[in-house]
Amino acid sequence: MKKNFFIYILGVLAIIISCTNSKKTKNNKAVSNEYEVLKLVKDSVSTFNDFPATVQGEEVVEIRPMVDGYLEHIYVPEGASVKKGELLFKIKNPQYEQAVITAAAAIKSAVADVNAAEMDLEKVRPLVENDIVSKYELRAAQYTLQSKQATLAQARAALANAQTNLGYTFLKSPQNGVIGSIPYKIGALVSSTTAQPLTVLSNTGNIYAYFAVNEKQLQLFSDRVPGITLQDKLNRLPAVNLILADGTVYQQKGRLETASGLITTETGTASLKATFPNPLGVIRSGASATVRIPQTLDSALIVPQAASYELQNKQFVRVVKANNMVFSVPITSKPTNDGQFLIIQSGLNSGDEVVVNGPNLKDSTVIVPKFVNMNTLTGKSN
Repeated sequence: MKKNFFIYILGVLAIIISCTNSKKTKNNKAVSNEYEVLKLVKDSVSTFNDFPATVQGEEVVEIRPMVDGYLEHIYVPEGASVKKGELLFKIKNPQYEQAVITAAAAIKSAVADVNAAEMDLEKVRPLVENDIVSKYELRAAQYTLQSKQATLAQARAALANAQTNLGYTFLKSPQNGVIGSIPYKIGALVSSTTAQPLTVLSNTGNIYAYFAVNEKQLQLFSDRVPGITLQDKLNRLPAVNLILADGTVYQQKGRLETASGLITTETGTASLKATFPNPLGVIRSGASATVRIPQTLDSALIVPQAASYELQNKQFVRVVKANNMVFSVPITSKPTNDGQFLIIQSGLNSGDEVVVNGPNLKDSTVIVPKFVNMNTLTGKSN
C-alpha cells in the first residue's frame, strides 16, 4: 500500500515538472522572438550641407608702382596689419628728385621774369599817358607780362607734376588691411609694367567664402525655397556657419550672397559666396574652409542606421506586416549629419512599423513586436 502511494506521488511530481519545463520553453521562445519596432511618425529634422570654400578678403588690392626705379625701402613685413595711409615702400629714382629741383628753379626764373615785365609795364604806362610814347609800347608791355605769367604758370604745373611723380616713389596703403607676400627685395628694379605686384593688400574686416554648387543642387534649391530672384531666395535662408581648416566652427555666422548667376559650362557649377564678419582679423585671405548651410525638414521620416542593411548595392529595412510577419522593403535615404539615423526619401510611409534590431531575420518570420519611440532611441526623455 505504501509502495503504491509513493509511486503515485512520484508520478504527480513528474507531471508537474514536465508542465513547468514546457511553460518555460514557451516563455523563452516568446522572449527570443521579441524585437524592438519603431512606428514611423513624421517629424521635424535639422540637417546641413557642407561645401568646400576658398576665403578672400572683402577688398583685395594689388600694390603696384606707378613709376620706374629701384626698391629702396620696405617699411612693413609680410603678414603685417596696416592702416590706411601707412607707408609701405620707397622707390629710388634720382630723376624724379632732379625734376622737382629743376621745376622749382624754373619757377624762380619765371617769377623774376614776371616781376621784370611788371616793372616795364609800370614804366611805360605814365609815358603813354603823357603822350611821350605810343600806345603800342603799352600794349607790347602788357603782352610781355601776360607771356611771362603764362610761363610762370607752366613752371608751377611742371613742379606739381614733378612732385606728383616724386610722390609716386612713396607707396602708401590705400586701405586698412593685411600685407601679403612681398616677392621683391631691396635693390630690385620695379616698374608699372612689372608682372608681379609689390604685394597684395587684403581688407579682412569682412571675408567672403566662395563655393560652387552644381546645376542639380541649384535647381533643387530654386524649387524648394520661395522667392522671385536668386538673391531673394538666398535672403530667406538661415545664417550659415564657417568650418575652419582645423575643424572648428567659426564663432561669427554669415549670410549667403550670389557671386555669379551663371553656370560655368566647363564645370557645370555656379559660384556662391557667404559673407562673414571678421572684426579681429582671425581669418586671412586665401585660407581654405567649409561653408555649412543648415536645412530643416518639416515632415521627415527617420529610422536608425542600424535598422537598415545593404544587399546588391540596394538598401533595405525590415517592416512588420499583417500577423506580425516581417518583410524586407527597399528604401532610398540619406544619413543625418551624425550618421546615426537615415532620412527616408522613398520606400516607407508614415505609420509603417520598422524592426529596429534583428539583423538575421528572414522574410515571413513572425515576431513579437516591442514598440519603442524615437525619444527612447535617441536617449531623450519623453
